[in-house]
Amino acid sequence: MERIERQSTQTRTLGRAGIEVSALGFGCWAIGGEWATPDGQPLGWGKVDDEESVRAVRRALDLGVTFFDTADAYGAGHSERVLARALGKRRADVVVATKWGNVVDEERRLLTGSDDSPAYARRALTASLRRLDTDHIDLFQLHLSDADPERGAELRDVCEEFVREGLIRGYAWSTDDPGRAAVFAEGEHCAAVQHRLNVLQDAPELLLLCEESGLASINRSPLAMGLLTGKHTAGRALEAGDIRNAPPAWLPGFTQRRGADPEWLARVDALREILTSGGRTLAQGALAWLWARSPRTVPIPGFRSVAQAEENAGAIAKGPLTAGQLAEVDRLLGR
Repeated sequence: MERIERQSTQTRTLGRAGIEVSALGFGCWAIGGEWATPDGQPLGWGKVDDEESVRAVRRALDLGVTFFDTADAYGAGHSERVLARALGKRRADVVVATKWGNVVDEERRLLTGSDDSPAYARRALTASLRRLDTDHIDLFQLHLSDADPERGAELRDVCEEFVREGLIRGYAWSTDDPGRAAVFAEGEHCAAVQHRLNVLQDAPELLLLCEESGLASINRSPLAMGLLTGKHTAGRALEAGDIRNAPPAWLPGFTQRRGADPEWLARVDALREILTSGGRTLAQGALAWLWARSPRTVPIPGFRSVAQAEENAGAIAKGPLTAGQLAEVDRLLGR
């Protein structure tokens, strides 16, 4: 019984695809480095050290992390290349997820547009396979959160073709809209929904869809873009190349060139005692809330250093919060 319980808290299954992953994944947005829109809006998390990124991925592997989530757009392809180099001969030991739909200029590191056509899906897949130095993608995800649902159904069928060809094992839509996610959920090899979820931003409708459809819930922004690490203060600007220094409309919790939003920091402070229970760091407590929220959740916190990799991976052994703590969080946040 003890062995079964340990498996259930330390591993997850990617929905109907039956792919087993560690309960914690690592998000590879930050290790892509700096990239931007043509008008200068930063889309990365600032400067990175590729050698430190490689060391961090390998340290995560040693600590039991087997799921890595990237995208062809992150760093305009750079994240996929760094991840491939870090995994090396251990590619067979891990589950790799990537995304498509955004169009980038790799040389200039710019986001130049988007393309939801079936033809582009195949071109993007071919390019990701090359950058990731692999013959298949374990989870291929549509990165256009607001794509037309009818086109979504067409792309779902294209993904089924990719599965039959052995190019991918499963697929998902990265979207916060339950209606769009449900379109992909109708596909036989749909494995998950990737969506925003953290202790400050719940997503009950999407979690219900995952439960009813037998899908995994892959959680981006599990640490609220860093607010739940305890390392941000109001009035302190981030570096110029960090998306949080000039946050777009879809990124709450940060202000234009003045750091974290004081109102959001106050919510974090209200939860601090619960989240740091059991010897957890604040970030580890935020991950513990996600595991308590649903048995289908797979949080994918970002990282840029070995220290961050070790802290995040250290949450696995501490397990989820209790049901009582989960209820207390809702009470404190007025939910």
